[in-house]
Amino acid sequence: METTEHINLGPAAQRVARLAEGIGDERLGDPTPCPEYAVREILAHLAGLSAAFRDAARKHVGETTGTPPGSVRPVLAEDWRTALPKALDELAAAWREPGAWEGDTRAGGVEMPAAVMGQVALNELVIHGWDLARATDQPYEVTEEDLAVSEALLTPADDAPAEDGFFGPVVAVPDDAPLLDRVVGLSGRRPDWQPPTS
Repeated sequence: METTEHINLGPAAQRVARLAEGIGDERLGDPTPCPEYAVREILAHLAGLSAAFRDAARKHVGETTGTPPGSVRPVLAEDWRTALPKALDELAAAWREPGAWEGDTRAGGVEMPAAVMGQVALNELVIHGWDLARATDQPYEVTEEDLAVSEALLTPADDAPAEDGFFGPVVAVPDDAPLLDRVVGLSGRRPDWQPPTS
């Protein structure tokens, strides 16, 4: 996979922060397209990954970068309404530093080239932003540039079985579907997912 250096994570981070701001407390228990997580777990996961990828950009190795995702169920902090936007801002700022994209780094207990890690960070914001928007009935406008990074990252190699997608089995989506739908399918989610009606 060809890497793209010096991606601006700012717009994606701001988009997630705006989505979080639009979520009332009554929606925190609502289901999301990520079946094991309700809205509160997605928000908590975003806070945790923001810290992890911030420290990955800074090449700080420690608990935030060494904990594999899914090893601990994310718990939403009481101060999340102020802490999450701050964490997202710090994440975007850390990846604005040219040195963030150089060498290797670690996040989620995995070491890889920093240029690829930056793409992974952006993709997390893109996909989990969509999760939040869909779960809470908010519009989701994402740039073609961000989607192109996610598509390149998530597309399995030609010789890889479909179940070897980045997040698990790829959901088949027509080739002529909108790019957002194709990216969502590559992430293992159904683009037509809707919150269950009561």
